[in-house]
Amino acid sequence: MTAETSQTLDRGLKVLKLLADTDHGLTVTELSNKLGVNRTVVYRLLATLEQHALVRRDLGGRARVGLGVLRLGRQVHPLVREAALPALRSLAEDIGATAHLTLVDGADALAVAVVEPTWTDYHVAYRAGFRHPLDRGAAGKAILAARQRPADDPGYTLTHGELEAGASGAAAPLLGVTGVEGSVGVVMLADAVPERVGQRVVDAAREVAEALR
Repeated sequence: MTAETSQTLDRGLKVLKLLADTDHGLTVTELSNKLGVNRTVVYRLLATLEQHALVRRDLGGRARVGLGVLRLGRQVHPLVREAALPALRSLAEDIGATAHLTLVDGADALAVAVVEPTWTDYHVAYRAGFRHPLDRGAAGKAILAARQRPADDPGYTLTHGELEAGASGAAAPLLGVTGVEGSVGVVMLADAVPERVGQRVVDAAREVAEALR
C-alpha cells in the first residue's frame, strides 16, 4: 500500500476476488483468515458491498458474489469488442470468412464481436449476442480445451455442422488476459476448414489478447 491508495478499498476488492474464485462462497471467518484481518473488518466490508449488491449472503451466512457485478460486467463487453475489432477485421478479410470474438457467459459461449468479410459472394451470417453451449461449436470447445492444456499452448479447435448445417468453424483461445476467458475464431460454409486457417486463428487470438492486456 502507498500513500495514494485506499486500504479499505483494496480490502474490498480483495474480498470480491476471493469470492469470484470460489463456487461455494466463503464465511466471515474464512475471509478473515485469507485477508489477515479481524472479523469486525470483514463484517464492515461485506455490509458495504451488500449495499451495492456486489455481495450477497445466503441463509448459512456464506458470502458470494452478488448480481450487482453483472451491471458492471455489461460495460466491459463494449471495451473488449473495440479492442478486438482490428484483429477480427484482418482475420475476416484474410480468410474470407466471418470472424468472431466469443466470451464465456456462465455455461454458454457468447459472441460479443463479429466481423464479416467484405469481398466474398456469400458467408455465414453470425451476429453479436448469439450464444450457444460451451460444448458445441469451435468457439466454446476451444475455450474448454484451453482449460486442459498448459497455459502456453493455445492450440486450435475445428468443428463441422455443430451449430449450423454445412458450416465449419475454427477457433483458438485467448490466453494471458486476466479476468477474460474466451476465444477468437471463424465460421465458414465449407465441408472442412482449410489447413492454414488453424494457425491463422491462433495468431488472431494472440493479437486480441495483446490488445486487451
